[in-house]
Amino acid sequence: MKTRLKSLALASAMLMSLAACSQAAGGNLDDVKKAFAEHFPGKQVKSVSATPVKGIYELVVDGKQVVYTNSDASYLFVGDLIDTKTKESLTEKRMAELSKVDFNSLPFQYAFKDVRGKGERKMAVFTDPDCPYCKKLERESLKDIDNVTIYTFLYPLTQLHPDAMRKSKQIWCSSDKPAVWTAFMRDGKPLTGADNCDTSALDKIQALGEKLGVTGTPALVFANGRLVPGAIDGSDIEELLKAK
Repeated sequence: MKTRLKSLALASAMLMSLAACSQAAGGNLDDVKKAFAEHFPGKQVKSVSATPVKGIYELVVDGKQVVYTNSDASYLFVGDLIDTKTKESLTEKRMAELSKVDFNSLPFQYAFKDVRGKGERKMAVFTDPDCPYCKKLERESLKDIDNVTIYTFLYPLTQLHPDAMRKSKQIWCSSDKPAVWTAFMRDGKPLTGADNCDTSALDKIQALGEKLGVTGTPALVFANGRLVPGAIDGSDIEELLKAK
């Protein structure tokens, strides 16, 4: 807690310092973008906008990275911008907007689904069979979730788990993918099936994950478009399934 408070205090001090160093008249958004580009020519600026802090601007660079700068880009701040009244991280909120997914446009033909109860609520999971956090998600967080349809996209991170692609192929080639997946991830039952069927879907999922900015597993996508990384608790999953 003390470390967190120190971090927040440091962030506030840096923002105040940046505001003080800003040009008195403020900056035109195009000028801010141009100044930033001069300092960081290799960065692609997607958008520039003013923040609630006078003289401080938000830049979205290289797709989905959020950074802050003053009007002439002589200072750069990377971290959370927090509204002290609401205790809300404006940075986190912005990043959630940037990572929003059109759920209905997902290629569900490349996933296998687990329908529980009426299956009225929907979510998708990008997951790796050799990822310990993915197993934790399956064994603990998702275990008791009901009235849901879960679409599983096999997304092996081969740089971290060299054997994950072979296992993903075995799961994809099985006649009952959800059952084999559950037995392996929850119960530790070894995979024994073939891996030589048409697994081109796995390549397409890799491309999809990269497009969506999925850099780790598990990654959960909810019907409202929210993309959430990590093995979050079942109670958090329930709240996100209810969210509009």
